[in-house]
Amino acid sequence: MSSVLEASPRPLWLDRGDPPVVPRPGLEGDTEVDVAIVGGGFSGLWTAWYLSRIAPQLRVLVIEAAWCGFGASGRNGGWCVGELAGSVEAYAARSTLSEARRQLRAVFDAVDEVGRVTAAEGIECGYAKGGAVRVARNRPQARRQREEVAHHRALGFTADEIRLLDESEATGLVNATGVLGGIHLVPGAAVDPGRLVRGLADAAERGGVRIVEQTRAHSIGGHEVVTDRGTVRARSVVRATEAYTRDLPGARRHLLPVYSLMVATEPLAPEVLAEIGLATRPTFSDDRYSIIYGQRTDDGRIAFGGRGVPYLFGSRLNTGAEIHDGVHQLLADTLAELFPVLAGVRYTHRWGGPLGIPRNWTPGVAYDPVSGHGVLGGYVGEGVAASNLAGRTMAELVAGHDTERTSLPWVGAVSRSWEPEPLRWIGFRASRRLITGADQRENRTGREAKAARALANRLRGRH
Repeated sequence: MSSVLEASPRPLWLDRGDPPVVPRPGLEGDTEVDVAIVGGGFSGLWTAWYLSRIAPQLRVLVIEAAWCGFGASGRNGGWCVGELAGSVEAYAARSTLSEARRQLRAVFDAVDEVGRVTAAEGIECGYAKGGAVRVARNRPQARRQREEVAHHRALGFTADEIRLLDESEATGLVNATGVLGGIHLVPGAAVDPGRLVRGLADAAERGGVRIVEQTRAHSIGGHEVVTDRGTVRARSVVRATEAYTRDLPGARRHLLPVYSLMVATEPLAPEVLAEIGLATRPTFSDDRYSIIYGQRTDDGRIAFGGRGVPYLFGSRLNTGAEIHDGVHQLLADTLAELFPVLAGVRYTHRWGGPLGIPRNWTPGVAYDPVSGHGVLGGYVGEGVAASNLAGRTMAELVAGHDTERTSLPWVGAVSRSWEPEPLRWIGFRASRRLITGADQRENRTGREAKAARALANRLRGRH
């Protein structure tokens, strides 16, 4: 069997596209539109698609530096899950507890909305609503899960939304090693994000949206976007650039770009899949502090990822960080630890890409009708469903519609900038070492790493 290091160094989702990706033509000189959207990922394309539905009279232009889905939207784990990086408490601090609950339930509904839109538009992206399962594989993880579900019950969330699993129920869904129990978040679906983002771009074009690719925005200011192929003037300009925001003048500290990497196996034999479980295709992880995430694809592979590439000083973006032998090997080893039947399996793809983290670790949507400037994102890697809600909300704000979404607590939420270097480099690297060591100690001793838990709660706005 071949090593994971021999796998193709490109996203699985890119190779599964039919037809293959062919970039659209770039902008041809200066132009004027009603709405210019910078960024051809989920956030920008959902905004454009909803605008085509609710305000078809508007001239909408999407500007993408490479091709739609080149960034995180075409590289992620395909978790269309009803979660937000920010906690219920973080949103309640901006409003009320009932409004914070409404915020989270709006993300729950976004999971179904993605399914509704893909069905209506004929987007074949392997959408399967099996929920998201996090298994507990040591006593501290199991204790945290019991407390988490009890906390959600106290906040008013029901067993139809999130429920605790005993050992038998958890292993029935995810037959990993050492499972003591788990959590099943019901609002969750697995998708092929590459086919979803490209299908969404096609659907937006059918609705009258114009998309230019191979066109890099150099600056966004006032009512114009200056690109390498001409200047776009617009009444409204929406920035949907996520980790690539750092390339815009004056925006280097707005979002912290952090790399997440993935591997994908070959299509697995039926008996291997039966041993692993995942029959209803729930997305899966365990409850370690270091982030891991996986799914069973619609063609019978396991696509699995995690964060491990160190933060690059100065918020640098480096394509070399997308292929990291040590991290990719660690991902393969971790997957074999979870499912020993995968030891020695052939890997066909390995890849990576950057995601964007705001200073308050809380995504948001902001639009100023006076300046016409909008920004959305900061999902901290949980953006497949959240970007649908964000794009839908942004479209309604731009169109001047007052809806149940335009008053959600995350509307108007703007994070302060990250600290200058070397402070953010020191802080992020120190946090990563703390979290990695905490997982090792919990596995070794069976006792909770309190410092890591306090850090995780603080990052999510829970104290």
